[in-house]
Amino acid sequence: MILAPLPAPRRAALGLLLAVAALLTTGCGLQKDVEVELPAEPAQLVVECYLENGRVPEMTVSETVPYLSAPAATVLTDVTVTLTSPTGRVETLTFRPGRNPVTRKLYTHRGQRILRMQPGDTWQLTVKDTKGRVVTGAATMPAAVPFDTVEWKFNDRPLDERRALVTARFQDPPGVGDYYRFQIHRDSISGAREVDYTPDDRLLDGQLITLGTSYEFEPDDTLFVTLYHLDRPYYRFLQSVDDAQSANGNPFGQPAAVQSTVQGGIGVFTILNYQRRQIIVR
Repeated sequence: MILAPLPAPRRAALGLLLAVAALLTTGCGLQKDVEVELPAEPAQLVVECYLENGRVPEMTVSETVPYLSAPAATVLTDVTVTLTSPTGRVETLTFRPGRNPVTRKLYTHRGQRILRMQPGDTWQLTVKDTKGRVVTGAATMPAAVPFDTVEWKFNDRPLDERRALVTARFQDPPGVGDYYRFQIHRDSISGAREVDYTPDDRLLDGQLITLGTSYEFEPDDTLFVTLYHLDRPYYRFLQSVDDAQSANGNPFGQPAAVQSTVQGGIGVFTILNYQRRQIIVR
């Protein structure tokens, strides 16, 4: 095949492109690696504790590691954990690592007896180790917010493409400042969350609130629909975790710090109060 010569204007444009490419290639040789020394911060205690009425308390205690270090679980055996009830009764959590059979969450410390609590009760947490580190926290149990209805509806597709959406309704208490977490698990609450978001009542104070999903569930799915009523510190903690995860590794994201609910360390201490329905989509 014979190639015809390029017209003069096109030859000039091609020459300009080749010159720019050569300049860029040469510029790549000007790259210089810069080493940034991160400050060595002292390790802090990290706690995670969710209390529930009628359950034996469990919590996890670990410590922070440098940002660029290899991920590794740190088991601390020299930690003393106590919970103080509104009446001043002290419950000690001992070092007994295990896994919760329902939630499948790991824990390092566990109590000796079932806790009894009611909305409005405030419990205190104290965590100490032999290095002099102390973490404290306080949590108040929110009021119960029951479901009004939990329903599902199928789309109009053929049988092999049928999918259902789920809606849940509940009455928001009057007074702005109520925070919620809406979750749906498939088959078991220890599995991955199919739906998980955290609304508030700023625009719907005192009204009947409806939360829902898209058409994403199949016939005969077994679903666990859960509505948590949260206190503000725990709600802010969840929001900050979402922000930090979104910013991590995103060069255009705004850096975000996790807003702990404890003092003297990092982590969360809260009391859960929730309603849960099990449904089978049929």
